[in-house]
Amino acid sequence: MNDDTRLNEWFVPKFGPIKFRIICGMLFLPYTGMCVSFVVWGVLFSGSLSIEKLIGIILVYFVSLGVSAHFADSIGSKKLKPWGNIFSRKQAWLIIIFGLGFSYFLGMLLAILFAPMLIIIGIVEGFFLFAYNFELFGGKFHNNFWFSVSWGALPFLAGYVLSVNSITFESLLFSGIPFGLSYVEIKLSRKYKYLKRSKVNSAITDHYEFYLKVLSLSVIGFTIILTGWIILV
Repeated sequence: MNDDTRLNEWFVPKFGPIKFRIICGMLFLPYTGMCVSFVVWGVLFSGSLSIEKLIGIILVYFVSLGVSAHFADSIGSKKLKPWGNIFSRKQAWLIIIFGLGFSYFLGMLLAILFAPMLIIIGIVEGFFLFAYNFELFGGKFHNNFWFSVSWGALPFLAGYVLSVNSITFESLLFSGIPFGLSYVEIKLSRKYKYLKRSKVNSAITDHYEFYLKVLSLSVIGFTIILTGWIILV
């Protein structure tokens, strides 16, 4: 590991073998959980809850963005490798390809069976996965705005589209909520990462860490409670 290691991040387990801890860290589970939560919000907002569809779209996003996108980010164009080289580029690419293969197979199945319009969302998300994480086109899409589109607004719309196979003005309007939350998260995360790396003021760094914990865990907790309430009531 190098001096820029992120093994001391709050979302990385303090127990277990080093490889296990790195994998958990690379998945950024609290932030991945936020993205999956936005997918669930889209399904719930549609007013047409199907457990089968819900589980399917959760798997699509967890594997494609939670796994493949984060492994792509780990071998992207940036020079710093905070997770070290525990996975070779070949191994990382195999994980990326396998994850995307599974996600697109399941996504196509959901689209064919329930919502053909989901194919459009899948194509756009696939573009952002590579354009953002590999900083293609001169890094034009590697910024807070497009992060918030691909990790906030689009997951919400994917959940909505899967349920009703359409996009309405109301769904576009409400997608601004996950967009805004994602924007806040990435802004806080970038500042937090800079402070953590520079080690200049641990008190301020702790404040940013606290904000990130509150934001991510609140979104995930709210989603679990709301989903449970809708299913049971």
